[in-house]
Amino acid sequence: MNLQRTNPTLYWLQRIGFYLLVTVITFYLLAPFAWAVLTSFRRSNDLGLSPGDFIKAPSTLDNYSQVFANASFQKGLLFSLLVASGSVIISLLLGSFAAYALGRFKFRGKQMIMYIILAVSVFPQIAVLGGLFTLIRSMGLYNNPLGLILSYLIFTIPFTVWVLTSFVRDIPGELEEAALVDGASPLQTLFQVLFPVMMPALVTTGLLAFINAWNEYLFALTFTSSNRTVPVVIANYSGASQYDNPWGPIMAASIVVTIPLIALVLIFQRNIVSGLTAGAVKG
Repeated sequence: MNLQRTNPTLYWLQRIGFYLLVTVITFYLLAPFAWAVLTSFRRSNDLGLSPGDFIKAPSTLDNYSQVFANASFQKGLLFSLLVASGSVIISLLLGSFAAYALGRFKFRGKQMIMYIILAVSVFPQIAVLGGLFTLIRSMGLYNNPLGLILSYLIFTIPFTVWVLTSFVRDIPGELEEAALVDGASPLQTLFQVLFPVMMPALVTTGLLAFINAWNEYLFALTFTSSNRTVPVVIANYSGASQYDNPWGPIMAASIVVTIPLIALVLIFQRNIVSGLTAGAVKG
């Protein structure tokens, strides 16, 4: 029954309420980011102004110039890119093999393994920090990119395996059977047949794991002393004196760090949508 015809007043009230709710949620989500962008274009002396005067204050690019001239920030960007990319690549490689085994084969203890993976993925980082720090130091990987990559695998691999396993289950088994009939080995079937089909899920999982590794702070602060990632570099920003809070440069650095993530999401948005909805509807 068409509500617009039977009860126009109720129909328009629902429409107005829906768009009002969407507007409130959008403002709630975007207002902090918009204020951070605005702060990045203001001078330090403008931070004490009232909100109205702060918005009307003239813009400046001095904060961005200061950020890009900071050698620690430049090094942190490269270090974050190295660590995040390395952890994602290893996670996708190992996670794909594990997901293929868990999604295709039946063996004893399979359900228990899935529960363990799920438990590890939600385990708090602080709970393993002490033991992991001792392990990293004993392996001689303290302040080393490899040590940070290995520590990030704790939360990237379980997430990757869990997401990819549910996707592998929904891939038709006829694809593998046809490849095996044509003489393909199991590895050839995995790399040449299943991986292309899994590409949306791989892109989605890899991007989400990259964002988690890129924004990670606790492990990066604990396992490094000089080779800092971007979140730690930004957190250690200091002003000209102990009473000076350099909010302008901090916000400018935060915006610079966020832009690559936004660009990746926009570039791969189709893959992300198809990867997140894969297996949601069965024909």
